[in-house]
Amino acid sequence: MKKVYITRRIPEAGIKLLQKQKGFKVEVSPHDRVLSKKEIIKKAKGCDALLSLLTDKIDGDILDGIGKQLKIVANYAVGFNNLDVKAAKKRKVMMSNAPGPEISQSVAEHAFGLLLSVAKRIPESDKYTRAGKYKGWAPMLFLGVDVHDKVLGIVGLGAIGRAVAHRAVKGMGMKVLYYDLKRDKAFEKKYGAKHASVKELLKKSDFVTLHVPLLPSTKHLIGAKELNSMKKTAFLINTSRGPVIDEKALVKALRAKKIAGAGLDVYEWEPKLAPGLAKLPNAVLTPHTASASIETRSAMSVTAAKNIIAALTGKKPPNLIK
Repeated sequence: MKKVYITRRIPEAGIKLLQKQKGFKVEVSPHDRVLSKKEIIKKAKGCDALLSLLTDKIDGDILDGIGKQLKIVANYAVGFNNLDVKAAKKRKVMMSNAPGPEISQSVAEHAFGLLLSVAKRIPESDKYTRAGKYKGWAPMLFLGVDVHDKVLGIVGLGAIGRAVAHRAVKGMGMKVLYYDLKRDKAFEKKYGAKHASVKELLKKSDFVTLHVPLLPSTKHLIGAKELNSMKKTAFLINTSRGPVIDEKALVKALRAKKIAGAGLDVYEWEPKLAPGLAKLPNAVLTPHTASASIETRSAMSVTAAKNIIAALTGKKPPNLIK
């Protein structure tokens, strides 16, 4: 009997796929919260596969605690900075993530939603109207900025960055600057985009959207120096990972109006926010829900399940982290 432990309830599609497998025993944590290290070890001890979430820090201690029969840790996320890949390789445990076209499109939609929300001051206007303060049309009431024909700077040209670019150019007529380690001339031709250094991109863009993984090289990629180099009329959007931005520096920049605003779905010390961030009217904040659509989260659960099924049936998981 192959034992699979899931650290928190996920959409049923993936769970049902695992349950249908002959010889699989699936257990899901009944707690709708992040489990402690001790809880994961206790509940997953003896299992052959662990389906983890991005909020689970899976390290060598947990791998050892579960036992040598563990074959795979399938992460229910695209990013895997919560996984100690080196520790897993040392113990010959496979690790996988859950990318896919659905998540790229969903996150791109959310990034653009944040962009439009902060540019058009939609959350501020909503709060004002609900509070009964709206007394009639006024020419200077909640003036925002237009998005069409503006310059969008994309930092990180992965699948999500490309999906954002498509919406920006084809939907809003924006001009695109992008930074990535590799230049993509086909992308440039298709969208009229220009490759730029991070420094140049920050200086010239009206909107900057971040789509990089969290690595030592990308932690605090955007700090006080970078924020000061942006236009005072510019907006910063982040749907990647919180620590990519120095959040305390961002609060200072927003408070001093060094930049016009920010739209954030991720935070440096999740779920905590930097002091003062929640009180800033020029910041739109969502609770790490960029991929939170029924279609996308269901697809992610199926992807994670398929990785586990492959690993436990002697095959190579399709999304193996190398």
